[in-house]
Amino acid sequence: MLDQFKGCLLGAAIGDALGMARESTPPDFQRLQEGYRRAWRGHPNAGLKPGQFTDDTQTMLLVAGMLADGTYSENAYAAALARMYADGELRFPDGAVETACRHLLSGGKSSGVPSNTAGCISIAVPFGLLYGEPVDVTERVVQACSVTHTHPAAHAGAITVAMLIHHAVRGHPDALDLAAKHAALEDVTLGSKVRAAVHLANEGISLESALSVIGNDVTVYQTVPLAFFLMTRIRDVTALLTTAAHVGGNTDTIALICGAYAGALYGRSALPPDLLDGLEGRDEIESVAARLYERCTTKP
Repeated sequence: MLDQFKGCLLGAAIGDALGMARESTPPDFQRLQEGYRRAWRGHPNAGLKPGQFTDDTQTMLLVAGMLADGTYSENAYAAALARMYADGELRFPDGAVETACRHLLSGGKSSGVPSNTAGCISIAVPFGLLYGEPVDVTERVVQACSVTHTHPAAHAGAITVAMLIHHAVRGHPDALDLAAKHAALEDVTLGSKVRAAVHLANEGISLESALSVIGNDVTVYQTVPLAFFLMTRIRDVTALLTTAAHVGGNTDTIALICGAYAGALYGRSALPPDLLDGLEGRDEIESVAARLYERCTTKP
């Protein structure tokens, strides 16, 4: 499973870095350019170089590192997140994350905000890797997401992705179906939208037509179903990551989900070598994944 742990975190970071340049832009399927790109001038991510990732991977690695080292708690995560924000290190953070950080820095007792955006989804990934019992995954994800997001839909979206990773990394061939069932259990609307997206993918509808139905905005109600559509439709890893990076809207998070799933299912060895070579902090990510795997296999 070590290869899957590494593949998951690396795949997530690769997807994020691919989607970084096109975050909040319109879809572009006319020219599916492979490889990393720089964001256009004036874009919030314009200061990032090709191969660098956004706040999604930053927070994922923050939580993964704490879990791997046995230092994680919601208070510790909240404090570290607030420090990153205060130091200007968070890259184009989700609006709910930014608001939560301001609450934390102002000394507020409650930091999370009632937002259904997908800004806490990335931190669900390491919980899906580490914990072997679904109930543990669910409870820990809700607690962690509540640092920034208190809306039940945001929790449902994060749990869905965590359970997708949980099942994929443990070799379940029906990980997508199992995760879709979790979505329905956590939020009826999200479950319905995920099922509809999977149905569209199996029907063979064009990506452009599917996108007009599913949407690509920052809410979990569009980000998660669109990722499920892509993961169901496209099995080739390079094609999946490239396409996810061109869907527009919340491309970084959508591609992160797709990359995490592909890496968890197929392992590091299945990730495109050129994308691995150009990824920011690759060695550090592999180190965190290895420590998280060690923690997973040695914890009581």
